[in-house]
Amino acid sequence: MNRRAALLLALAAATTLSACGFQLRGSDGKSSLPFRSVYIGVPETSPLGVELKRYVRASGNTEIATNPSQADAIIDVLGESREKATLSLNTQGRIREYSLYYRMRFRVKDRTDKELLPPTEIVLKRDISFNESQVIAKEKEEDLLYRDMQSDAVQQILRRMAALKPA
Repeated sequence: MNRRAALLLALAAATTLSACGFQLRGSDGKSSLPFRSVYIGVPETSPLGVELKRYVRASGNTEIATNPSQADAIIDVLGESREKATLSLNTQGRIREYSLYYRMRFRVKDRTDKELLPPTEIVLKRDISFNESQVIAKEKEEDLLYRDMQSDAVQQILRRMAALKPA
């Protein structure tokens, strides 16, 4: 009987959520960006730029402009840096953990140079343990964590842009 009650409760919850209009973000198939075209001011070979362009294209109807004068919004990446700081040491004084930081500054303008989003800094942090016997594996893990932080930063940029009102 307990199993049946749980099933009925789950069914009631699903019915209630569907009746209230609940919908996952981005599941309506429409673009979450309020701009028809976006220019991304980073070098063509930049991993950050490649990922930003990929996410913008996947967001729906927004196109990537090749010229800033043709874009409704211009994303200027003002700076990007990676830092590594010692978090803890073992009893022999050797490093046991690091903190990895990914910092990125950007702003969003329209084609008339009006600021839609002032210079904004995104700072992300991940902690990583260190083991001298697994140096190569830990370097690869560090690279993966930096790529993960970069993806998080791209998603934060797009969420902030989705909240903007075009001029």
